Amino acid sequence: MYKEICEKYTPEKDNLLYILHDIQDHHPQHYIPEEAVQVVAEYLNIPTNHIYGVLTFYTMYSTKPRGKNIIRLCESPPCYIKGSTNILRKLKMLLGVNTGETTKDGMFTLELCACLGVCGNAPVMMINEDVYGDLTEEKVEEIIDKIRRGNQ
Repeated sequence: MYKEICEKYTPEKDNLLYILHDIQDHHPQHYIPEEAVQVVAEYLNIPTNHIYGVLTFYTMYSTKPRGKNIIRLCESPPCYIKGSTNILRKLKMLLGVNTGETTKDGMFTLELCACLGVCGNAPVMMINEDVYGDLTEEKVEEIIDKIRRGNQ
C-alpha cells in the first residue's frame, strides 16, 4: 500500500508532506507506521531520521495508532478564556482517556492543538474534518453521543 501511495507523487523531497498525509489518511488507524517511513525514505532517497524529524515537528502527524474519530481540542488563548479547560475535563470524563490516548474500543483519540482558526466561535474542537464551535459541556456530550450512535 505504501509504495502505491508514494508512486502517485514524483520522487522529490518536496512531496514528503503530501505523501505522509496520504499514508496517514489511508491507514485505518490514522497514523504512519515504521514500515511506511522506510518505504518513503527509499522512494524519496532521504534518511529516515529526516522523516522522523518531520513527523515529530508537525502535530498533525502521528507515529502511533489512533482511533476512528480524532478529536482535536483547541487550547489557544481565546479558547482557554472561553472555557476549553472545562470542555477538556468533560471529554476526558466522557471518553475515559487523557490527552494523547485512544479509547479502549478504538473509537476516539483525544488530542490538543494550538489553534483551529475559528477563534470567534471559541471554545472549538475538530472531530476528523468537522469543526464544532461555541462548545458547552452539554453540546460536547450530545456530539459524542451522536457519533457513538452513528458508529454502532
